[in-house]
Amino acid sequence: FLSVTEDLVRRRAEHNNCEIFSLEEISLHQQEIEKLEHLDKWCRDLKILYLQNNLIPKIENVGKLKKLEYLNVALNNIERIENLEGCEELKKLDLTANFIGELSSIESLRYNIHLKELFLMGNPCTEFEGYRQFVVATLHQLKYLDSKEIDRSERIKALQNYPEVKWKIREQEQAYLLKRAREKEEAQRRMQERKDDKQKQMDSKLGFDSPDSTQEKPNPKAEGNGAQERCRTVENDDEDRKFWEEPTPYTPESRLETHRYIEEKRRAKDNKRESKNREKTAWTLVTAEGKVLNVNVPKLHFCLKDDEENNQIILDLAVYRHLDTSLLDVDVQPTYIRVLVKGKPFQLVLPEEVKPDSSSAKRSQTTGHLVVTMPKAKEIILAKQKVSASIKHSDCNTQQKTTKRSGQVEKLEVDPSKYSFPDVTKIIQEKEQTGKGPINLLPQKVTNVKK
Repeated sequence: FLSVTEDLVRRRAEHNNCEIFSLEEISLHQQEIEKLEHLDKWCRDLKILYLQNNLIPKIENVGKLKKLEYLNVALNNIERIENLEGCEELKKLDLTANFIGELSSIESLRYNIHLKELFLMGNPCTEFEGYRQFVVATLHQLKYLDSKEIDRSERIKALQNYPEVKWKIREQEQAYLLKRAREKEEAQRRMQERKDDKQKQMDSKLGFDSPDSTQEKPNPKAEGNGAQERCRTVENDDEDRKFWEEPTPYTPESRLETHRYIEEKRRAKDNKRESKNREKTAWTLVTAEGKVLNVNVPKLHFCLKDDEENNQIILDLAVYRHLDTSLLDVDVQPTYIRVLVKGKPFQLVLPEEVKPDSSSAKRSQTTGHLVVTMPKAKEIILAKQKVSASIKHSDCNTQQKTTKRSGQVEKLEVDPSKYSFPDVTKIIQEKEQTGKGPINLLPQKVTNVKK
């Protein structure tokens, strides 16, 4: 059964910053609650409590709510009024459309001296002869019953006839309680029948799927699955028709049974939908022969760039800008790359072998695209990389640039008389004398030139 949980109470306490200890009003209607509990411990300051349209069979665990002024438990499965003596400030009680047949149970409300309004419409007890006179005479503090004001003359008349009315009510009550006992027996019998029918269906399904029956059919799985699916659909339709067309009395048991049946059907549909989704996600990414395929299930635009300067391959995948990065899964292999976007695979065979360990993936801050950088396995352009590295360093340090250039001139020089760089070494020497700074590489370069 479903009971009141702390998570549910916190979610319904948004107006109070999800704090439940200081909560004064809460609405827990239409939550399929089958047991009322915990509220008297968590929310001691409650003044207004809405619990209408649930499946609560009994009023309980609200006696410690001393400040409670209004309790609404309409459209539930309550059969008697009880456990409200502790609600000292209770002014309004709504029990509309329940199953209260034990009308004498209203005597427990005598202790709620502040009770002014009571609603019992739609309960079996309202059909009893003398119902209103009995309630008016029993609860002297009431001002309104079923939205109708109780005047002084009505109360005096009710009190005059009270002994006779009380005796009539007791008789009708006894008859109703006998009827309820029969209804409970009938409900148990119907529940047992349903269980037996389910068991028979399970047995027949197992017989239908037995190895002997499959051997008789020489055919493929598709036809068998289709036939089974059609049989199940027909069975479900028949079961639905039988359930909804069969006349049943309006009782707490039938209401609960209807709710359980609807819930069971909903879960079956959800499971079926999930299984279908799982079947759909069986994409072929690698053939039986081991050939990796190009796949683009999420249908995203992409750009594959061969960056020869840096000896790497760059993939720019146009994933949705507002897509959470946790929904992306990148897998770089030496010959291909696979990206799962919300579980849907994008796979691309690479033109050249790459290093998976040195690869990196990041999101673009402007476009939100996924950019994957994959260094090539074969290092060919090493000389260019060194030159470019030296150029990058030269932007930060002009002194180092001049020294490296002079070093290159010395190495590539064939005939010094043909070039007009006789003073380069002197410049370096001057800088060696004057520019003794934190650069450690400078003295080493100078000694090389001297050699």
